[in-house]
Amino acid sequence: MSSPAEYYNSLPPISKAYGTLCLLTTTAYQLGILKPDFLLLWFPFVFKRLQVWRLVTNFFFLGPFSINFGIRLLMIARYGVQLEKGPFEGCTADFLWMMIFGAFSLLALSIIPILWSPFLGVSLVFMLLYVWSREFPNAQINLYGLVALKAFYFPWAMLVLDVLFGQSLVPDLLGIVAGHLYYFLTVLHPLAGGKNILRTPNWVHNLVRRWGIAYHANSRPAQADRTAGAAGTAFRGRSYRLNR
Repeated sequence: MSSPAEYYNSLPPISKAYGTLCLLTTTAYQLGILKPDFLLLWFPFVFKRLQVWRLVTNFFFLGPFSINFGIRLLMIARYGVQLEKGPFEGCTADFLWMMIFGAFSLLALSIIPILWSPFLGVSLVFMLLYVWSREFPNAQINLYGLVALKAFYFPWAMLVLDVLFGQSLVPDLLGIVAGHLYYFLTVLHPLAGGKNILRTPNWVHNLVRRWGIAYHANSRPAQADRTAGAAGTAFRGRSYRLNR
């Protein structure tokens, strides 16, 4: 059995960095070092006072230490890590670009007043969960030991549970919308004969190379086209569920 330090060091870079930042942000809040008011997304402050950091910092606060916080952090540790070690193995830049695209999508959606949320971290985590459910649609999930279901339905089951426990519908729904938009543009649309208009920009690849954070668990070469697996299982040895 590996030690906690060995487990942490084995995590892929993007999931590890994001999970660590979320944990540190909540820790700083609990210690009274950081106030959520300094982090939250408030567009009047962004545009009128040029507090542009709010466009980024709001994604790192998952709430105070609680069961909900623990669940969201575990989602990063499990589903984000499985994505980065599985479909995105050797494609660290692609995974980072997915996160960046998701963040921009959520910010754009939050401009609509009824969809605004002060913190979009939960939505970004839910986007990871949604993309994972599409990449591993037939995986079996045991929901709190009560219900067994396929991973394809997992995000919707979590959304229903959050509503039943009194949580807002909006953060989870935003994550599903952003996740489906990414998956449609990068997988479903190209498979239907369309062009992949969301290819990872060169500046993201350059950023990953400059930081030296490319992840190769099994020393496999980076994959140039993720849709290859969906068309003929050439990418990762399994087909997609496309006729949903």
